[in-house]
Amino acid sequence: MNVIFMGTPDFSVGTLEALLASRHEVLAAVTQPDKPKGRGKAMQFPPVKEVAVRAGIPVYQPQRVREPEFLETLKELGPDVIVVVAFGQIIPQAILDIPRYGCINVHASLLPKYRGAAPIQWAVIDGERESGVTTMQMDAGLDTGDMLLKTVVPLAPDETGGSLFDKLSDAGAKLLLETLDGLENGTIIPEKQGEATTEYAKMLTKDMGEIHWTASAKQIERLIRGLNPWPSAYTHIHGKTLKIWKAKVQDAHSEQEPGTVLQASKGQLLIQTGEGVLAVEELQLEGKKRMDTAAFLRGYSIEEGTVLCC
Repeated sequence: MNVIFMGTPDFSVGTLEALLASRHEVLAAVTQPDKPKGRGKAMQFPPVKEVAVRAGIPVYQPQRVREPEFLETLKELGPDVIVVVAFGQIIPQAILDIPRYGCINVHASLLPKYRGAAPIQWAVIDGERESGVTTMQMDAGLDTGDMLLKTVVPLAPDETGGSLFDKLSDAGAKLLLETLDGLENGTIIPEKQGEATTEYAKMLTKDMGEIHWTASAKQIERLIRGLNPWPSAYTHIHGKTLKIWKAKVQDAHSEQEPGTVLQASKGQLLIQTGEGVLAVEELQLEGKKRMDTAAFLRGYSIEEGTVLCC
């Protein structure tokens, strides 16, 4: 097939690379405009553009894909299919109607669960035992099109948002190639989604990482894993931000209020929650390096009874 690829972040890269290595011809890559980054505010390519430039394929970066000039460009390219993976703009009907096989989206969840912007992290936060990837025939709605193929990916007990991201990116690349083969061969029977069985997987923000110690230890531990590596879960101690990168749940309880440090010695940092105790294993104080709890406690003193707060 002649393919136009639309995607922007790291999650999109695996699928573009799989297409470039396949029998299909990638006519062009469409991605978001370059953005300034770092202290010097130097303009940086989106990850998809970096791959496309190395591969020598044309790159288009429209401010809005619904611009008439860009629509004409897509029509002139004459794609059989447009593949969309975490592109970052809503695709209008005018684009959906251009390719023979329409626009195919690679979505990082088992639709209709976790429609929305952050399905990977919410699957971890919500304690799902499995996630996966769905290829979808896009329509004018938001993640509401007909499902084409699915692949299931089990979650490990210590799964983080970052580790699941990598697994689903790899799975999505393989599933997309299977989907294109199935569309060409006429072997795929599209399936309607029906109603979503979970809440919309809303976009992540930094303030979502604030730990509320009245939640249970299980909920907090899942939040820590789900928001690793970004935006990360955090609390405050002595007026400074304390990021918590790794923790385990202990089936214990005390009469102390949630957020109270029960132990900060012998390499252990135990914190009372609304239900159960959280044993912190990896953390990072504001302005310091990330380290394990034993190393942290050798250089930083915390009195038992200290209350961590939001």
